[in-house]
Amino acid sequence: MSAPEGHPNQFALLAQRRFAPFFFTQFLGAGNDNLFKFAFTVLVTYGTAQAGLAPALVVQLIAALFILPFLLFSATSGQLADKFDKARLIRLVKSLEIGIMLLALFGFTRQHVPTLLACTFLLGLHSTLFGPVKYAYLPQHLSERELTGGNGMVEMGTFVAILLGNVAGGLLIALPDVGPTAVAWSCLGVAVLGRIAAQFVPGAPPTDAALAINWNPVSETWRNLKLAHGNLVVFRSLLGISWMWFFGAVFLTQFPSFAKDVLGGNEQVASLLLVVFSIGIAIGSLLCETLSRRHVEIGLVPFGALGMSLFAVDLYFASRSLTHPDTALTLGQFVSLGANWRVMADLALLALFAGLYSVPMYALIQLRAQPSHRSRIIAANNILNALFMIVSAGMAALLLKAGFSVPQLFLITGLLNLVVAAYIFLLVPEYLLRFIAWVATRLVYRFRVRGEEHIPTQGAAILVCNHVSFVDAVLLMAASPRPISFIMDHRIFRIPVLGTLFRLAKAIPIAPQKEDAATYERAFARAREVLEAGDLLCIFPEGAITRDGTLGEFKGGVMKLLESNPVPVVPLALQNLWGSFFSRVEGAAMSKPFRRGFFSRVGLVAGAPVPAAEASPGGLRERVAGLLAA
Repeated sequence: MSAPEGHPNQFALLAQRRFAPFFFTQFLGAGNDNLFKFAFTVLVTYGTAQAGLAPALVVQLIAALFILPFLLFSATSGQLADKFDKARLIRLVKSLEIGIMLLALFGFTRQHVPTLLACTFLLGLHSTLFGPVKYAYLPQHLSERELTGGNGMVEMGTFVAILLGNVAGGLLIALPDVGPTAVAWSCLGVAVLGRIAAQFVPGAPPTDAALAINWNPVSETWRNLKLAHGNLVVFRSLLGISWMWFFGAVFLTQFPSFAKDVLGGNEQVASLLLVVFSIGIAIGSLLCETLSRRHVEIGLVPFGALGMSLFAVDLYFASRSLTHPDTALTLGQFVSLGANWRVMADLALLALFAGLYSVPMYALIQLRAQPSHRSRIIAANNILNALFMIVSAGMAALLLKAGFSVPQLFLITGLLNLVVAAYIFLLVPEYLLRFIAWVATRLVYRFRVRGEEHIPTQGAAILVCNHVSFVDAVLLMAASPRPISFIMDHRIFRIPVLGTLFRLAKAIPIAPQKEDAATYERAFARAREVLEAGDLLCIFPEGAITRDGTLGEFKGGVMKLLESNPVPVVPLALQNLWGSFFSRVEGAAMSKPFRRGFFSRVGLVAGAPVPAAEASPGGLRERVAGLLAA
């Protein structure tokens, strides 16, 4: 669905019906889950509810029963979200939540642990059914330029809701005499509010209405994973998100022990760590839209991964220097000690970078997954997330049992994150390439793009651009929401670093036909494959980087491609690059560092697509020349 793109920022979505009711529905649902779970955990931990089991075992059961439905029913929920209208499913799921909370009303007022454990499982089922709908809904109502901001809002809302739910659950259950009853009625009230919000969610039509539901969770789970594996960039992004949940689970589950045994604080200090972590995630998620210039910018993912590791490692060193007090520190005493601010800063920044890491990955999956089975791919992600979190808990338990401290566990996780991130980015070079392009357009240059709406977000097209410097392709990568295949002079591939970069980008080397006919023909054969796959192809029609800063004549390679693949041609113009370090000003490029210093102002202007039937070398050159003067 095409959506308006005129809103000033992601917060303006909260004033629009296509987003606001959905946002508040998921916000209230996440808050209610955590209100229930935390209140139930406190009720059991402090011994006011008995089940004939040790409180610690019941607490573990709460965590296990909530996550179990993700393993059992994610595959089915993904099918349902692809087959039926998502708004209708949202309303059914929120009605189910009211039923669960009516059962919880009995469980809390009678302090009947078996009933509350059954409610925990049912709430996990409720979240499992909602998960694929939640992330598959967004790309049906948000444009590519809104997707990062929308996901950032959802991620922020989820963690703020988790935080508020935990705080509310702890405060309500602690009320003398009426605590369990207050929790029960509050949970029911929040569920009703969620159902009211769901009533206003606009329709999101099914993407595969003819789908025959396979109710076998084992075979369907395997089929979902195979569907996801069909697009390697998407599948490896699923693994990347699951790793983030592995990473985050290590920290979140250890906050109570870290606060008590390492920081020497009381329960309030453990709650403060959760607050700091949640605020960090929320800020990082919201920053994504600004840092990505309202595109799906996966160049932020390596940046986020580096930050996660850096601050996880520093958290280890910060906690080593602390002295353990004789008595537990209150919240006021803890924040009065300067050394503890470094710990809180590390946690906040670690979480902030986790937000920068995860939001673009979610947006990429939504954008690149085949719409007909997008929900099933998101369901596969939920399955992987659950498995990674289980493995995370097992690794933490084994390391702690082997004698490692909590700070050492954080250090190991931070270093593992570097290894896993490097592995993912080498498997999917697009992440690394987009990161380099993102850095180049923010540190080396101040890069401004105009007319970006003319660069198509779907379908095949040929981009034609003037050729000013050795980094033209890097700047074009940063401007496009999709990968671009470049046809480039074969001699560029011999340049150290840049040659490696362009090989990673799978750029297509071309040589003059008289010089190397085989390379020439091979380049055009590969270019046709790109267009037939529905992707973007960029060609520099001048044939070489300008030596005097002027626009050269356009050669006929574009016309040769249009004969077999009559696709639209988008004219582009790079401005103000002449005279920069990477241009051939004064004879040789890359010979005088800092020629124009850092943050040099450059730009790209995109013109309206030209139909294949109207394209000609001379006409395209005139359009690019006009854009250069704009």
